Amino acid sequence: MNERGRREDGFSGTGVESPVSGDGVEMGSQRPRYKEARSGAGEFCDVASNCRRWNNLRRMRMEVLLTPEEQAGLSQRDLGATTCVVFDALRATSVMTEALANGADAIAPVCEIREAVSLREANPDWLLAGERDGLKITAALSGGPDFDLGNSPREFTRNAIEGRTIITTTTNGTRALMACQGAERVLIGSFLNLPALIAELAKAAPEEVLLVCAGTGTQCASEDVLCAGAVVDGLIGEASGFELGDSALVARSYYREEAGDERGESRIAHSSNGRRLLGMEELRDDVAFCGQIGIHHVIGELGEDGIVRRCS
Repeated sequence: MNERGRREDGFSGTGVESPVSGDGVEMGSQRPRYKEARSGAGEFCDVASNCRRWNNLRRMRMEVLLTPEEQAGLSQRDLGATTCVVFDALRATSVMTEALANGADAIAPVCEIREAVSLREANPDWLLAGERDGLKITAALSGGPDFDLGNSPREFTRNAIEGRTIITTTTNGTRALMACQGAERVLIGSFLNLPALIAELAKAAPEEVLLVCAGTGTQCASEDVLCAGAVVDGLIGEASGFELGDSALVARSYYREEAGDERGESRIAHSSNGRRLLGMEELRDDVAFCGQIGIHHVIGELGEDGIVRRCS
């Protein structure tokens, strides 16, 4: 796989009152503040208006998997002409996007802790990252070493991960990625790279797009559905010829409802996963961080070797 650079694409949530460092954190002594994905009209990104130049897309089928239990059926489907996009906005796919943007060489997602430890033993220079119940994996849980990193995107600074390969295992996100391995392409989606992701899908115009929401535990995660709905809405834009499954219509309707909500409340923060993270002092800033829209142009792609790298 080839590499993508970083760009600013005009997509923004709320403004940021203080300068933001290269790690995405506000300079100064106050609590970090970030551009958030908000539901207020004019505040949440209008991705559709940025896709008007792709009016000649061939017919594209779009479907959304809303819950983790739907992923089990992917192994029985012919995904040979399908591009899957996996969303775990809070937080796994946001972490992967942030890591690649900050110079990580590659990311090796695995489902189980024991797989991560075994892979580290075979590759001692690779970093271990991941979470269970939101918290960094310790030696007591791994039966081996403490993990180097958790699942907070704020940990994946350039100084920490540039040029490194990262092994990661999370409760939902890495499992969703592994479930999609039979697809023609598997891309990493998040609010952080949302405009670039829409542009990539519009350019490639695959026969079928399957947007996979990783969820939280066994449940649907509204922040993942919101992100998937924004992609559906952005791809449609003013183009025609799309074939939307009912799940894609549901996700798009949810996105459009929240995008037009004048209350200006952050829907990520009000999701069940968002509320849980906000209740954890050391992780609460992850919610606003993961809600930033379009701060990176990099898109991760899962290769046939099971490794995520920057896509072309």
